[in-house]
Amino acid sequence: MRADIVHRRRLAAQLLSGEPATDPVAVAGRLLAVQAQDLRAARLAVRARTKGLTAQDVDRCLTVDRSLVVTWLNRGTLHLVRSEDYAWLHAVTTPQLRTSNARRLAQEGVSQQQAERGVKVIQRALADGPLTRASARERLDAAGVPTAGQALVHVLMLTCLQGDAVRGPVVGGEQAYVAVPDWLGHQPSVDRDTALAELGRRYLAGHGPAADRDLAKWAGVTLGDARRALLSAPQPQTTVVPELPPPRLLGPWEPLLLGWSSREEVLAGQTGLVTVNGVFKPFALVEGRAVATWRLTSGRAMVETFVPLADKVVAALEEDGEDVVRFLGG
Repeated sequence: MRADIVHRRRLAAQLLSGEPATDPVAVAGRLLAVQAQDLRAARLAVRARTKGLTAQDVDRCLTVDRSLVVTWLNRGTLHLVRSEDYAWLHAVTTPQLRTSNARRLAQEGVSQQQAERGVKVIQRALADGPLTRASARERLDAAGVPTAGQALVHVLMLTCLQGDAVRGPVVGGEQAYVAVPDWLGHQPSVDRDTALAELGRRYLAGHGPAADRDLAKWAGVTLGDARRALLSAPQPQTTVVPELPPPRLLGPWEPLLLGWSSREEVLAGQTGLVTVNGVFKPFALVEGRAVATWRLTSGRAMVETFVPLADKVVAALEEDGEDVVRFLGG
């Protein structure tokens, strides 16, 4: 298949062309997992794939409906997922993260004994309801568990990797931690083969056409598991060549840059969008390619282009920038 057709079909699979999704849950359902260490980035990923929603609609799904949660999955990064997908995604993508988590805890000066004590402290705290990061720090400090640097984050991560907690409601502008059984109810046991098959099918729905190496990189699973996952998951079959998306502003850590083993079709040689420390900048997408970066300044989206753009494209990006401000409530 020609590279340009593959690219167009991936853009459509990502909900960036064609009919927009109806709500945040539909976006998470199609993309399966949206990177969310910056919750505003996940909100903006929803905006780009829907019409007329606001950031509050995403927060409502997290806080009131409990239909979305955020937790450490895939590549060891926080991801926004549907609550109904949490159990099997956690089972498939988190076991391999325990080693790196233990290593980071040790690097931050947290012994295994302290880490285990920290998890118990967090578990007890969660019994009282949603737990903010500041409250978690206070309780861990009182228990003699290190929290300096990244220690706090990795104790919380360990609690989540064990399946005890997820990030749920937005409390005072911050997403709080909640106990999985209390927030989501009893979680079913997971058959790994069934879960891998679901991983393959759902990954292709939001990323296809794609190959085993693409899935392995995106999900953080072994190449062998990626191949097993795709074994019974057929590639999307269609003779239709989708239209390219309209000019659009995409947020930081945009899923379009994270879903495959290569992002060159989007970057087209531009190297400044992904920094050496792993930051993915917000960018403008025109005809399926990154053509500019952007930032919010004084309530406006300011675009800095890499290449000359036609007046009508500039106008379209300005209009989309106004929608970004509307979506975020600015």
